[in-house]
Amino acid sequence: MYRVFADRLLDLTEGHAEDIARQWCKSVRANPRTSSYHSVPEEKYLSQAVSCYKSLKSMYFSRKPYEEARAHFTRYAEDNHDQGIPLHEAVYALIMMRRQIWLFADFQALYTSAVDLHQAVESINRVLLVFDYAMYVVAQRYQEMTG
Repeated sequence: MYRVFADRLLDLTEGHAEDIARQWCKSVRANPRTSSYHSVPEEKYLSQAVSCYKSLKSMYFSRKPYEEARAHFTRYAEDNHDQGIPLHEAVYALIMMRRQIWLFADFQALYTSAVDLHQAVESINRVLLVFDYAMYVVAQRYQEMTG
């Protein structure tokens, strides 16, 4: 039964990846904690967010989610490092990317009842785990690239 709720969230995220990514880009460009992104052309990092949102379902349901996250977010780390984005900003942008999923789902009234919200907790926890892996991979790759 929990898979139904996860599918609903992940299908919404995948189906609206461009919209969610554009909202994320606006947030990143406006946030003082991600100031290095402000001077980078949006198309340089819009595709990163779209790719993340479209890949989230496969990472979520993977038997080895860490391996899937590592494959995906190593590229994210390399691209951001090459653009001169400091590690702390790249990690904060991931936090914002994760948050944008919930903002969009809430706006779409994806979970409307108390039962929906309770069952959505399982989905949320698994998505958090994927993003936790992402942050670890990004920090690890940055360290490899700088030292």
